[in-house]
Order: sequence, then C-alpha cells, then structure tokens
Amino acid sequence: MSPDETEARAPEGGASSYREVFGSRPVQAVLALIALGVALQFSPWFRHLRFVSPEVRASDTATAAAPSAVETVGEAAIENETVTHAAPITAAPRAARGPIARGPSTEAAMPPVKDADLPPVPIVDPSGRALDGFFDKLSRVERKEASAIARIAHFGDSLIVSDFVSSTLRRELQTKFGDAGHGFVLIANAWPSYFHADVERYATAGWKVSRIVGPLAPDGWHGLGGVSFQAEKHALARFATAKTGDFGRHVSRFVVSYVEAPGGGSFQVRLDGKDHALVSTHGPEKRARYYEVVVPDGPHELELQTTAGESRLFGVILERSGPGVVLDALGVQGARIRFLDKQDDAHWAEQLRSRDPDLVVYEFGANESGDGFLYPMPEYYRTMKDVIAQAQRALPGKSCLIVGAMDRAVKQGDEIVSVRVIPSLVEEQRKVAAELGCAFFNTYEAMGGRGSMPVWVRRELGQADLTHPTGAGAERIGRWLFYAMMRLYDARAR
Repeated sequence: MSPDETEARAPEGGASSYREVFGSRPVQAVLALIALGVALQFSPWFRHLRFVSPEVRASDTATAAAPSAVETVGEAAIENETVTHAAPITAAPRAARGPIARGPSTEAAMPPVKDADLPPVPIVDPSGRALDGFFDKLSRVERKEASAIARIAHFGDSLIVSDFVSSTLRRELQTKFGDAGHGFVLIANAWPSYFHADVERYATAGWKVSRIVGPLAPDGWHGLGGVSFQAEKHALARFATAKTGDFGRHVSRFVVSYVEAPGGGSFQVRLDGKDHALVSTHGPEKRARYYEVVVPDGPHELELQTTAGESRLFGVILERSGPGVVLDALGVQGARIRFLDKQDDAHWAEQLRSRDPDLVVYEFGANESGDGFLYPMPEYYRTMKDVIAQAQRALPGKSCLIVGAMDRAVKQGDEIVSVRVIPSLVEEQRKVAAELGCAFFNTYEAMGGRGSMPVWVRRELGQADLTHPTGAGAERIGRWLFYAMMRLYDARAR
C-alpha cells in the first residue's frame, strides 16, 4: 500500500485522531483489562489469582534420568522461619459483619446445636465394602493387637494445610482407638498458613521448595506431602512432641524422608539436643530413602541440620509403636485434586506404598470452585478418577473416602449467593466415588446445601471469605466424619 493510500484511509485529523481514539476512556479501560488478563495468566507474581491453572502432567515435567540431588528443584525460597503457633493463623473471625450478618436467616437448614456433632447425612458406600480394609485394621487396633496401627493419608487443599478437619478426626479416632503418633509433617512451612496441631516445629528460612502447585521439580519428585525441600549447609529443621494438651505428647520413632543421589550432601541428626548420626545423601543412583530413629516412647526432639553440599528432603514422620491410629494431614495450598498427578508416577507410587495407609481420604473442591465452569465437568471427572485410580493401583485393597466440597458463596451486589458450580462438583465427586468403590460424604448437603455458607458465617462456623470454615466449623465437619465412620464401623461389627 502506498503512502498516499495509507494517508487516504487514515481517520480524518491524522495522528491526533489516533491519539484521541486510543486515549479515550472506553478504549483505555479495555486495554487495561487485556493487560490485567495477560498478567494474571503469565506472570508468576499473580499465579495464585489465576482462574485456570495450566494442566501439566508429571510425565510432561519429569526428566527421565535426572542424575543428581543437587540439580535445581525449585525457584522459590522460604523467606520466614517456621515456628509453632498456638493456633492456626487462619483462625476464625469472632463474628460476622456487614450484609452476611444482616442477611435473611435460613437457620432451619442446619441441625440444632445440641445435635451438632451428629452427621446430618451418612457416609454413602454403594459397594458396601469401601471401608472394609480400614475397618479390619481398626478391629485389630481395638483388640489391642501388638503393633497394630491404622494409618490414614488425608489429602486436601488449604483446609488440610492448616490441619483443619484432619486434626479433629485424628483426635477423635485416637481418643477411641489409641494414639499411634502425629504422622507426616513437612520439613518447613511451604506456605504461611501451614499448621499442624499437637506437634512442635521449627525451621530456619532459606529452604528452597518445589511444590505440585509450582514451582515444579523438573523430575516430578515432590514426596508424600507434595513439596520437595533443598538446602545447602547450615539449614535447620526441628520436630518435637507437643508440650501441652492431651495429644502428641509421645513418640517412639522418627522417620526422615529424603533423596539419595549422586552428588548429594549430608545432614546431621540430633536427638534431644545430642548428635545422633551424620546422614549422607550421596549415592550411586537417585532413590527415595528413609532414615529411622527409634526412641523410648515419650517426649523427644529431633533436629536436622545440613552440613555439606546440598541435601534434598521431603518431611518427617512421628509415630508410636501402637496399637492406635495415626493420620497424616497432607494439604497443599491452592491445589486441585488433579494436581496430585504432577508427581512422577513411579515416585508417587513408591511414596504411597512406603507409607502404606489403610485409608486414603481426598478432600478437595474449594479451588475447583474458583475455576467455575471454565474447567469442564467431564474433565474434572476424568482427572479426579485418574488420580484416585492411580493411588488404588499403588495400594490395592486399601480403603478410600471422598469428602465432598463445602458450600461456597460470593457477594453479588447486596446479595450473598452460593457459587453455581458447587452442586456440579459434588455430583462429579459422588460419581467418581461410586465408580471406583470409594465411600462418599456429602459435606455440602450436611451443611444445609445451597445458601448454607452465609448461615455458617453468621454462626461463626464459616469465615468471612465465604469459602473456609472457622476452627469451630472445621471441628464440626471433623466430628461429622468421625461419627459417620463409627456408625458404619459399629453396624459392621453387629
């Protein structure tokens, strides 16, 4: 096109007209929205705000022959020390305020307070066998068979990150069947809200982390808890029995989960303040390893300090010899259930088999509800089914329980309304449970269904974000799960 033609087709007024068009408020607003969308989708600074997380399977991100533990396994560094809080930092607001508190009451949708611990709905098990393996182990524990331990792996999102629901379920089961220890904890706080009840923890800042929510480890090795930690010398992590309360006061063995590989470093193990062993993470090939420290049952403290090279660790298990119950709270902040497939398949199967849980619990849905219908329900069903089936192949004969998503609400103008996708998510969860032979607990229905979250907020059972329960709300859900389990367990015994 010639310059004359270009000039002939330009808006009247030339460059000044272009400036007027692109400088107008409507056009500027559209350009700003486009820029914001690009930032949300592609900038790592806004990763947590994205509506849709790109699907990355473990097979796509893993390097088949990653040769060394000292390869870079993540780009994020923990900036703050890990300390033991008196309570989860996501603790409940004392009371609801604003339109939630003033909204129309639907209190009748919830059970009377005196019956609050009784589950409004049962655990559904169409197969009639979903919890048999777990109940068989509980029977052995109840008979006080020596060394009988019923292990639970409780996977979930931010709710489980803060040991909400899972801590109540752990305590209730341990009260009835015996305390076999706290279970698995991460090396350090991979997220500020990471909290575990009934255990003392400390870690220095500076641990580099890879997480199944990103940044991903190139080899897909993220350990049982979905987080891989790496550090050069002088990094420290400490784990101890609880100093107060009725739970977590004793331990009889610590198990350190780490990676051995060519070029690995070393870490010093200290027990109750004294040097115990120097563990090398160097070896001829990369493999998951476990260092066990057996102690007389009682209060103890284990300390790990990196001393040379770079060491890669996953977490520490605190257990007792039994009989009793131990529950691993394996929460990953921002996770969808499909993110569990970002682990290398062989590594994930090995981690599950090594821990050998009798019951695997999946409690997801809050982050999927943020995706809305942008993530199609058929894909949600398929990916959820694939993840659970993969675990079932690694753990044949073990029990499975899916805990349905909670109600979630948003503010629209002067109204508080339930998120439309929740019933669809719950239905897909129910369908997967039925097809794979898992038990299913419908938390959404137990809460009161559509519109129940604002009611929970007014009762100080739900947080003002209209997504998460308060500590009291989480305790209620945990007790619902416990009593619903016990109804099936007692009925089976009769």
